[in-house]
Amino acid sequence: MATPNYSYEKRQRELAKKRKTEEKRNRKSNPGRDDGQVSADPSAPAEGGPPPQSGTGETASAG
Repeated sequence: MATPNYSYEKRQRELAKKRKTEEKRNRKSNPGRDDGQVSADPSAPAEGGPPPQSGTGETASAG
């Protein structure tokens, strides 16, 4: 079994804490916005890339 990488875990905790404090600071500086939306354009796609394309040639046919 591999040994735990404590340095990596510590760094991840530090990044999570930093991210949380950054979000809190942004919420306080922009009190009119709700649930911390980063994008000002509501029609913009969510993070994770473009929406899945339909009609890509893949079919689910039983045969």
